[in-house]
Amino acid sequence: MHHPFEKHYVNRVGWLRAAVLGANDGLLSTTSIVIGVAAASPERNTIVLAALAGMIAGAMSMAAGEYVSVSSQEDTEKADLLREKKELEEMPEIELQELAKVYERRGVSQETALQVARELTAHDALGAHAHDELGINEITQAKPLQAALASLGSFALGALLPFMVSLLAPIKQMVYLQYGFTIIFLMVLGAIAAKTGGSSIGVAVGRICFWGTIAMGVTALIGHFFGVTVA
Repeated sequence: MHHPFEKHYVNRVGWLRAAVLGANDGLLSTTSIVIGVAAASPERNTIVLAALAGMIAGAMSMAAGEYVSVSSQEDTEKADLLREKKELEEMPEIELQELAKVYERRGVSQETALQVARELTAHDALGAHAHDELGINEITQAKPLQAALASLGSFALGALLPFMVSLLAPIKQMVYLQYGFTIIFLMVLGAIAAKTGGSSIGVAVGRICFWGTIAMGVTALIGHFFGVTVA
């Protein structure tokens, strides 16, 4: 029985991972595109178009990729459950012993483990094997549509910042303002994600700022050299 004030974060892992990944990717990848284009071609129409294209294409790509990836996980889970169901029908005694062994490995005595396995099998044999033998439960179970929608919305939301900056920022300071606003928002997103997931805020913020700076720096250099070559 859980304490009424006890907090658990694992039940957020499905949508949280997709949402944080989508927002960070939307913000960072769109900013990187804009910085690269701005360094190569300092014209507002070109920069705004690049930001808009990056936002739309990236959001759709993230959603599609997340849906396919999580669907593959779901297919694997379903196949494992079907196989387990068949084994329970064909060799119930062996499956009972397997389940008891799971509890023994967790430190339960052989006699108690067998008794627990018998009682859980009588209550819900497939559910017991899915949870304790295969590691599938309602918290970690794959939800493709939920993950895809979380990725789509969060990517678009993250990409909205560099798009707005591309519309409003002075052309001469475009690269610096894109970098500055993005780093600030990356720090905010990192802190929110860490707080929501119950992990260290400092580590999360430092990590995303470090890799964000590298990503934007590389694209700025590529854009600069491309612009010089074209000129």
